[in-house]
Amino acid sequence: MKSTRILKWLALATCIVMFLATFGGGVVTRTDSGLGCGREWPTCNGKFVPAHTIASVIEFSHRSVSGLAGLLSIATFVGFMIYFKKRRDLQLFSFLTLAFVIIQGMMGALAVVFSQSAAVMALHFGFSLIAFASATMMTLGAWQEDRDTRRVQYQDKKPVSRGFRNFIWASTVYTYIAVYTGAFLSHSTENRINSFLGIAPLSLHQIAAGILFVVILAVGHFSYRKHPDHGDIRALGVTSVILILLQIVVGIALLYTAGRPELYMFVVLSHMVIIAALFAVLCYMSFRVWQLSPKKVAVQNASLQRT
Repeated sequence: MKSTRILKWLALATCIVMFLATFGGGVVTRTDSGLGCGREWPTCNGKFVPAHTIASVIEFSHRSVSGLAGLLSIATFVGFMIYFKKRRDLQLFSFLTLAFVIIQGMMGALAVVFSQSAAVMALHFGFSLIAFASATMMTLGAWQEDRDTRRVQYQDKKPVSRGFRNFIWASTVYTYIAVYTGAFLSHSTENRINSFLGIAPLSLHQIAAGILFVVILAVGHFSYRKHPDHGDIRALGVTSVILILLQIVVGIALLYTAGRPELYMFVVLSHMVIIAALFAVLCYMSFRVWQLSPKKVAVQNASLQRT
């Protein structure tokens, strides 16, 4: 269908802009440009077009990209509600994308007007991560739907185990928790917070990252070794392992570039981009194992055989 092809490209554009908005938020944080427009929103130092200072341009650009992400989210949500009435999952993803764009936008505005704690500011990044992951699932789901509509040969699907499904879901939730500790570390450093629940923010994040490394290795192992009939599950598992290995390398690089600001910012941004990609991959894997659960696969196979 023409509407399916149009929506898959619209979803892709939304996902790309959402990524840029998430990346821009990291740039704002690392360059300390959050108050580049003063404590004003939506204006920038009393103007809609900011003065030509680096901080104001960075903050204003982030606001503009976030605004564009909001507009695209509205368009995709409306499109999926109209043309994908049978795909409640894609409608849900488009709704979550729109909802979390609005939430993180509101939190960003409140952070500008009113000072926020490190814990709250870490949630700001966490919500933008959920918005990006929702947009990724929406995009991949739309492309999968377009591919399925072109497929005419019946293919019997095999389910994944409930244990594997629950493990992937738990891994995704834990990844978000680990990401939050990293975001909290970033904002606690700016606010000179020495401990959280008696644990130094750096130690808290290092512990969480170490556990995450083991969890993702297990995800990759079970995805690849136990699911030879599911190429997408295997590919997602291998991708998650590659991303966590890159994350560990970049994390080590952070320690060696801490005294070199010209390099440190780029390493931090790379750290953020990789973890955002990892979380999005795990979210989509969570969606796929839900689709491949025994009950749903049995219903899908029965429906395909009748057609």
